[in-house]
Amino acid sequence: MKALVKAASAAGLSLVDVDTPPIARDDVLIRILKTAICGTDVHIWEWDDWARRTVPVPMVVGHEYVGVIAAVGDGVLGLEKGQLVSGEGHVVCGRCRNCRAGLRHLCANTVSVGSTRPGAFAEYLALPASNVWPLDDAIPLEVASLFDALGNATHTALAFNLIGEDVLITGAGPIGCMAAAIARHVGARHVVVTDVNPYRLDLARASGASLALDVRSAGLDEAMTRLEMREGFDVGLEMSGNPEALRSMLAVMRSGGRMALLGFLEGSQAIEWERVIFGGLTLKGIYGREIFETWYKMTAMVQGGLDVSPVITHRFPYTEFEAAFDVMRSGRSGKVILEWSER
Repeated sequence: MKALVKAASAAGLSLVDVDTPPIARDDVLIRILKTAICGTDVHIWEWDDWARRTVPVPMVVGHEYVGVIAAVGDGVLGLEKGQLVSGEGHVVCGRCRNCRAGLRHLCANTVSVGSTRPGAFAEYLALPASNVWPLDDAIPLEVASLFDALGNATHTALAFNLIGEDVLITGAGPIGCMAAAIARHVGARHVVVTDVNPYRLDLARASGASLALDVRSAGLDEAMTRLEMREGFDVGLEMSGNPEALRSMLAVMRSGGRMALLGFLEGSQAIEWERVIFGGLTLKGIYGREIFETWYKMTAMVQGGLDVSPVITHRFPYTEFEAAFDVMRSGRSGKVILEWSER
């Protein structure tokens, strides 16, 4: 089969022929229809420090996808050939304390599709049946292909009650924009998104942001005045991984405010701890998706009218993967879709 592989310890990926993955008794084989490029895939392409530490070579990459079941192992129940599916990309051990407590997203022994086990940028993917998520056929395939990323947005946005709240989102990447759409969908009052990328700020506006601010030319104090917010933001969703964005968020949270942190901040970062302690702020780290509560929530929201299609901006056949990654790396895109086969 054809697959995109990190074939060498260098920048880029290679489109090569590899063996179709075998399936074990409790696995399914998924024929891939569409995949979406993630920021993680860009890190792997660029072969940065994280990628060099994490990804063994060679490795089939990619973890956002939609496909149909092509084969099922002898021990699989409740799934069948031809069924439309996506899947949870974190394969967990089932034995550690967190797994046994129902906190599988915090498994100490997680293996990740597309970075530490073979991924979905390929014609076929083998996956444990316990990780498969059956899909409603009414969900558009492009939206289904980015459920993994939508799950990150959902996990972050729904970490705290948003009904009637004023929400600040730092980072207008695709996940930040989807979080804005979710916040609006579930009943937030004001949703303010900040970034320095005008293209992506336009995506935030299309996704339902009350205000999308380029912080190089507009301040959050000005936004709060414009929206008649007297006490600060109730909920902050940090999606950028930028230390200054985190510090700016802390400065405008109301006392008792709550912050969910998805953006990855490397190394040690200084923040104003006095603001956290005396302001009674709650900070919650977010990793991946709650397995499978997040999948239930995002499926229900999409079925109930949540529209995340504005973040899908480019489509390429998988054979044009280099052009697709160029667009993704340019910063002038939302989600970029690679098309593998017809249903």
